[in-house]
Amino acid sequence: MPSKIEDYAMIGDQVTSALVGLDGSIDWLCLPHFDSQACFAALLGGRDNGCWSIAPHGGPRAARRSYQGDSMILETVFETTGGSAAVVDFMAVGQPNPTLVRLVQGRTGRVAMHTDLALRFDYGISVPWVTRLDDHSGLCAIAGPNMVVVRTDVKLHGRDMRSVGDFTVAAGQTVAFVLSFGESHRAPPQAVDAMAALADTAAHWEAFIGRCRYHGRYTSAVRRSLLTLKALTFAPTGGIVAAPTTSLPEQLGGPRNWDYRFCWLRDASLTLYALMDAGYTEEAVAWRDWLQRSVAGSASQIQIMYGLHGERSLEERELPWLAGYEGSAPVRVGNAASGQVQLDVFGEVLEALHQARRRGLKPAPHGWALQRNIVAHLADIWQEPDEGMWEIRGEAQHFTFSKIMAWVAVDRMIKDAVRYHLHGPIDAWRAMRAAIEERVLREGYDPVRRTFVQVFGGQEVDATLLLIPLVGFLPADDPRVVGTVAAIEADLLQDGFVLRYRTQSNVDGLPPGEGAFLACTFWLVEAYAMQGRTDEARTLFERLLRLCNDVGLLSEEYDVDAKRLVGNFPQAFSHVALVAAAVRLFKGGSPDEMPSAGILPQDDNR
Repeated sequence: MPSKIEDYAMIGDQVTSALVGLDGSIDWLCLPHFDSQACFAALLGGRDNGCWSIAPHGGPRAARRSYQGDSMILETVFETTGGSAAVVDFMAVGQPNPTLVRLVQGRTGRVAMHTDLALRFDYGISVPWVTRLDDHSGLCAIAGPNMVVVRTDVKLHGRDMRSVGDFTVAAGQTVAFVLSFGESHRAPPQAVDAMAALADTAAHWEAFIGRCRYHGRYTSAVRRSLLTLKALTFAPTGGIVAAPTTSLPEQLGGPRNWDYRFCWLRDASLTLYALMDAGYTEEAVAWRDWLQRSVAGSASQIQIMYGLHGERSLEERELPWLAGYEGSAPVRVGNAASGQVQLDVFGEVLEALHQARRRGLKPAPHGWALQRNIVAHLADIWQEPDEGMWEIRGEAQHFTFSKIMAWVAVDRMIKDAVRYHLHGPIDAWRAMRAAIEERVLREGYDPVRRTFVQVFGGQEVDATLLLIPLVGFLPADDPRVVGTVAAIEADLLQDGFVLRYRTQSNVDGLPPGEGAFLACTFWLVEAYAMQGRTDEARTLFERLLRLCNDVGLLSEEYDVDAKRLVGNFPQAFSHVALVAAAVRLFKGGSPDEMPSAGILPQDDNR
C-alpha cells in the first residue's frame, strides 16, 4: 500500500520527477518526461506496479529527512540499533539521459541495508526483460521502446520478478546506485559519476535560489515553494506542469481523480508571476515564448492546457489495472478538460503578457498581434456559458468569475495600448469592458444576500469570488466585496479552510465531497490583508503553513476530516498561492504594492 500523500517528497531535474516516501521507497517515476508512462506506479496501485526501496534490513528504528539546503536533493536518515545511514536521492541535472541517483551513506556504526527494485513499464503493467550489462556493472531492463540501466557495486539478483540485494554500509562509506533511462534500440546510456553529478546538481539549485529577491518573514516557505515551481518547469520548452502526478484523489475513495501532468495556461500564468516577483526573468521569458508557440494559430482554437511541448491532443483514458490511490478509481491519464471553454483563461493569459511587458521583458515577435486576435475572439464568445475555472463536467453555465476575467482581458489590453502606444480599437474595447462590467454587476450580484454569486442568477457562492479585489474589478473595501467575503466565510469555510464551492449543489456533475482547496484559503488570507484584517490574515497564513509536510510541500487540497493532504502532489497552484500570500503580508494590504494571486490591479486608463 502506498504511503500517505504527505509522506512523499519530490526530486526532479526539470524534465521529470520522482516521489520518494519516508520509508525509502520511490513509488512514482515517469520516464523520460513528466507526462511519459510511469515505470514506478505503486503510488496508484501496489508494489507489483513498480517501485524501488532502499532501507535498513528489517526496518529502521526512526527516520527523518530534509532537502540538502535550498536544493531538490533529498536526504533521508535512518536510525537503527547498529548505527545510522542516510539515503541521498536526486535527479541529476544536465545529463544527456534522465538519471536518478541514490547514494547510501554510512553515518555512524554499521547498518545492514536492503534494496528491492521492481521496474514496471507502461504505468505498472509491463514486466521488463532484465539482463546483466556486459561489463557486469549493473542491470539492463527492456520492454518495448523503453530501457532502464541500473549501475551499482551491490550484487543484485532476481526474485519474484524483482531485483534485490543486501549490503552493509559503515560510517564514512558511500554506496551508489545510478538509474538511467534510454531508448531500447540504442546503446545503453553511458555511466554517470554519481559524486560529480551530486556536485553539479547542488550547484544548479544553489545558482537558482541565489537569484531570489524575496527576503520577508516567510523566507523559508517561499524559497521552498519557488524551488518546487522551478522543478515543475519543463526546461526544454519552458512549459510548467500543474503537478507531476495523475489521479491522486481530491476525495479519498472517490472518482475526482485527474491527470495534472500538463501545462494549464492559468496555472502557468500564476507561476510566472511568482517567479517574476522573486527575480526570475529568464524563466519568465521561457514561459512567455512557450505560451506564444502553444497558442499560435486561430484564437478560436486556444485550449486551457497543452502538453509539455505544446501538444494539443491530450486524450483521456482509464487504466483499469491500477486500483487507484487507496482505492480511488478510476486512474486516468490524459485530460478531457483540454477541450473545454473556460473564459477566465483569456484574462489570465492577457494579464500575464501585460505584466511581462510592464516588467520590461523584451516584447515577443508578433506578440501584440496575437493578443489582438485573442481579444477579438473573446468579443465573440464572452456572452456564452462556459465550464468555468474548476473545469466542471456538468452543464456549461454563466460563471461570474469567468465574466470578470473576460473583463480583465479587455482591461489589460486597453492599459497596454494606452501606456505603450500600441495600435488597437481602444474605443471598441472600452465599450466591451463596460458591457461586461454592467452584466456582471446586474446578473452576478445578489442584492438580497449582498454577495456576488457563483453563476448568474444563482444562490451559491464560489471561492473564485475572493479574487474580485485582487484583479481590480472592485476595491477590497467595496460593500459588495465585503459582503462576498462574509458569504464565503459563512458558506464555504470548513474547519477554517475554504472549499472551492459546495459540491452538494451538483454544479460539476460529479458525486459530492472533496477536500478544502488550499489555494482558495490563501486567497482568503489576501482578502483579509487587503481589508485591513491583518491579524486574521497572518493567523490563517501560518495555519496553512503548518499543513506543509516535513519538507515544505503542499498538495492540491486538505481533507479536514481525515486531516490529510489530498489531490495531486506537489501542486503548483498551492505553492503559487503561498508565495502570493507571503508577498501580500510582507508588502501590506494595498493592491498597488505587488501582484497577488498572480494579478496586479493597474491604474485605470479609462
